[in-house]
Amino acid sequence: MISATLLLLSSVLYAADPLVISSGNDRAVPIAVVPFGGSASSLPEDLASIIANDLRNSGLFEPIAPQNMISRPATAGEVVFRDWQAIGAQYVLVGNVAVNGSRYQAQFSLLNVSSQEQMAQGTVGGSIEQLRDMAHHISDSAYEKLTGQKGAFSTRLLYVTAERFSETNTRYTLQRSDYDGARAVTLLQSREPILSPRFSPDGSRIAYVSFEQKRPRIFVQHIDSGRREQVTDFEGLNGAPAWSPDGSRLAFVLSKDGNPEIYVMNMSSRQLTRATNHPAIDTEPFWGKDNQTIYFTSDRAGRPQIYKMNLGSGAVERVTFVGNYNANPKLSADEKTLVMIHRQEGYKVFKVAAQDLTRGDLRILSETSLDESPTVAPNGGMVIYATRQQGRGVLMLASINGRVRVSLPTAQGEVREPSWSPYLK
Repeated sequence: MISATLLLLSSVLYAADPLVISSGNDRAVPIAVVPFGGSASSLPEDLASIIANDLRNSGLFEPIAPQNMISRPATAGEVVFRDWQAIGAQYVLVGNVAVNGSRYQAQFSLLNVSSQEQMAQGTVGGSIEQLRDMAHHISDSAYEKLTGQKGAFSTRLLYVTAERFSETNTRYTLQRSDYDGARAVTLLQSREPILSPRFSPDGSRIAYVSFEQKRPRIFVQHIDSGRREQVTDFEGLNGAPAWSPDGSRLAFVLSKDGNPEIYVMNMSSRQLTRATNHPAIDTEPFWGKDNQTIYFTSDRAGRPQIYKMNLGSGAVERVTFVGNYNANPKLSADEKTLVMIHRQEGYKVFKVAAQDLTRGDLRILSETSLDESPTVAPNGGMVIYATRQQGRGVLMLASINGRVRVSLPTAQGEVREPSWSPYLK
């Protein structure tokens, strides 16, 4: 919505001769995820399948499981390493599930095929409702052991659905799900639009924009209790909330003084500070992890581009130069990669792109053409964004290396406004 306004109000074309990478060339690491043994076959969730999908979604691994080698589950002691080596597997993950009353316990082992050594092992337990949590935990453990970075498979996702029943009756729903779209629960329903949901850093609160008063206002909702509080009630635009990394402040966009500008509110005192002051449109703030830097979208150069600002000094620096449109900035966890909505040429093709902030290279992550609202996994390895397929708004997941693109299962209706939880367990 805000980006569309920027597009309409912009008029000067910026051109460049960029290095643009359309896809990754390096090979994913083959890993065999063997069906779990014990009581796993009687469970409503296939733990091995969930783990394999998690690892595949990262873009770093290619799970393999030839049918003639998985006719029965395996344990660490039963793995025939030469067989897996013959088909190219570098690692094997095996497991077993035991039942104790209403509790389930999954044991797993991660094995190196070439050295025939056990790299990691562990046990995780839970109820039948927590089977997916158990699988994601195992995925995170394997991912961290193999990459040295925490996995993001146990994290949560926010998104908004819009289901239209008639010309005058549309139901908007704020949903929270697993990162892969599974187990969605409804946090809020409204007959008026809901925009820009954002988790607080500790995951206990959500900031979002609601039109329930027939005009945009920012609310904060406490997840556990459902208690809501209205944060803004200014004339004009109230939008694009973004939590500071320490959770003490909220940045957002107000047009109360006649022009869309970025403001910062102290959430304890509710003191409001104006951050930007420019005749152009400044919008879509995103915090750097130092709590002092804000990346934002502005058309102050004629077309929407991404800038960063130091709140202490007020210094502003332009970040993007490739393409004639760059908006909705998101940073990777290590702040080395900037993810955005990017248009290289023309006026109709909007894609998700990732820019290396050190080298300046830009990688196109999506294959669709009407992409919006990118959100980055807290470990920086994956991106989820909204796009359109067969005339319907859907969510897509892409690995940051551009190798994997999959659609996420979500509820009926138009799906939009994804937002990844910023915390890792």
